Amino acid sequence: MPIRDIAIGRPEEATQPDALKAALAEFICTLIFVFAGEGSGMAFSKLSDGGPSTPSGLVSAALAHAFALFVAVSVGANISGGHVNPAVTFGAFIGGNISLLRGIMYWIAQLLGSVVACALLKFATGGLVTSAFALSSGVTVWNAFVFEIVMTFGLVYTVYATAIDPKKGSLGTIAPLAIGFIVGANILAGGAFDGASMNPAVSFGPAVVSWTWTNHWVYWAGPLVGGGLAGLVYEFCFIGHSTHEQLPSTDY
Repeated sequence: MPIRDIAIGRPEEATQPDALKAALAEFICTLIFVFAGEGSGMAFSKLSDGGPSTPSGLVSAALAHAFALFVAVSVGANISGGHVNPAVTFGAFIGGNISLLRGIMYWIAQLLGSVVACALLKFATGGLVTSAFALSSGVTVWNAFVFEIVMTFGLVYTVYATAIDPKKGSLGTIAPLAIGFIVGANILAGGAFDGASMNPAVSFGPAVVSWTWTNHWVYWAGPLVGGGLAGLVYEFCFIGHSTHEQLPSTDY
């Protein structure tokens, strides 16, 4: 059961080479992801009057984030697991799949990667604004809170099903693709309402560089609640307990 498996971790873990390499991988993967995702929005704003708020801008953002996350998860999977998201790390911790200490190292690396990516974008574009996530007109913080919970639940549930579940089999080879697809689909669903973050690090970098913190708590609280719920549900229902016996191949 996941509660029993939750571990704090040992202090010496913070200096172990594999933990440091994993944290570095999370930093690089998050930098890659945020640079491409945030950069696509800035590029679209430069090339069009409507920016990412238009239908074509929304599709562009969804594709850019899906492709970038596919790459980021792929290149980090064999080193750190390719979390690229504090909500994914939190969900893995709640499910007993990563220690608290290593999770904190991942969080620090992910947040730094996002900030560095946004700072590089601002420098490389000659000072263009890295837009912080914001609510659309008519959308309340509680609307956005629910959106973030549901979307992040779907994301972390997909991570569990395709990457963490020990019974995943050959599904593990398509995990980065599935994870990228669910993020792209969620951006199409929620991007017009609250920007569809699903990732506190993705929200944190632009907020720091632009120093805009309006309703920023929503982009932490929603994803962490959704990620934690997904970790609990998948561990309790599908990993912690045997739900069924698979039929022999001759019976199909």
